Amino acid sequence: MESVTRLLAAAAGGGGGSLLSTIKIAVMPIAKVFTVCFLGFLMASKPVNILPASGRKMLNGLVFSLLLPCLIFSQLGQAITLEKMMEWWFIPVNVVLSSISGSIIGLIVASIVRPPYPFFKFSIVQIGIGNIGNVPLVLIAALCRDQSNPFGDSEKCHTDGTAYISFGQWVGAIILYTYVFNMLAPPPEETFDIEEPSLPIVGTPKDLEQAQEDSNPEQVPLLDKDNELAELPPKNRMILGLLTSLYYNLKLKQILQPPIIASILAMTLGAIPFFKNLIFTSNAPFFFFTDSCNILGDAMIPCILLALGGNLIDGPGSSKLGMKTTAAIIFGRLVLVPPTGLGIVMLADKLGFLPPGDKMFRFVLLLQHSMPTSVLAGVVANLRGCGREAAAILFWVHIFAVFSMGCWITLYINILF
Repeated sequence: MESVTRLLAAAAGGGGGSLLSTIKIAVMPIAKVFTVCFLGFLMASKPVNILPASGRKMLNGLVFSLLLPCLIFSQLGQAITLEKMMEWWFIPVNVVLSSISGSIIGLIVASIVRPPYPFFKFSIVQIGIGNIGNVPLVLIAALCRDQSNPFGDSEKCHTDGTAYISFGQWVGAIILYTYVFNMLAPPPEETFDIEEPSLPIVGTPKDLEQAQEDSNPEQVPLLDKDNELAELPPKNRMILGLLTSLYYNLKLKQILQPPIIASILAMTLGAIPFFKNLIFTSNAPFFFFTDSCNILGDAMIPCILLALGGNLIDGPGSSKLGMKTTAAIIFGRLVLVPPTGLGIVMLADKLGFLPPGDKMFRFVLLLQHSMPTSVLAGVVANLRGCGREAAAILFWVHIFAVFSMGCWITLYINILF
């Protein structure tokens, strides 16, 4: 296969008609996303009020807990094999590299702009951590739905794209609940000073963990742990103590969210031929379950877009970041991070790390560097006490991402084709 550099040179020599065709292919998915989001915005507006805040919250919960896991399980399970897992190893690596490079750019931008105290680390995270799940899935679905898409057969385009995106989500969850969670901790003995009763005001990480344990009855042990451990043999006691320590230190309960569990199940069952022939193939005895998940997964895209559009009805709200810091975060995330990602993918392609001839694979890798700030990073920020600032950033970055994603997708398609 030609290297990405040669494809870029070939694209540069193309005619104007080809460029217009590429722009149309790139902009149409964005236009579809914007249209559905606008309908969600309209449904949430005060004159209509069909989608109030409580309804959007329920819709978000339905997407996160049921529809998205079903989509991941059905699409990733059907596409994955043990051989493909070996071929796709660079996808999770790319997620890690995306977070590292984005955070370095965030550090540079924050050092120049000097955001108000104590939002220095917050600014780094908002630039460095992109949405590698929901938004790419929406764009792939919108792009592949068009019969004239450059990736060929619509069904294969959608299945492969969804599988590639889903394969990297578990790494994103680990980054989110370890790196992001610690980066967004307020300064020692202080808070982000947000006067909002609905947001938790936290002091130190230990205070937060204690408050979570006190407010969550599921975390209260039914029996005294010390008594339980004392009854076990020394070897078993040491192993159980080690596992318990790993469980709490790695925050496995937060990491093992429904979409991540669905990804792990799909990879495990799909990679074993016996289970794949039992569940995922079209003539399998339990294919009805996979097909049911497909039906539910198809509802994920419109539901999440309606909820996203409805969430914009509240506007950016009040934020202590200031216009300069907000603009710098948007510029860093949408303008500075994608070229770095393009360089990473080009280098990986030149070194032979990517499957030869698979343009959808490369396209997904590029998308992972080009998305707006992660919505789940906003959830973690809300937990840490800076949810108002995160909401303002998410509002503005998604507004401007409509334009930036169209430009980057146009460039990527020109490079790949």
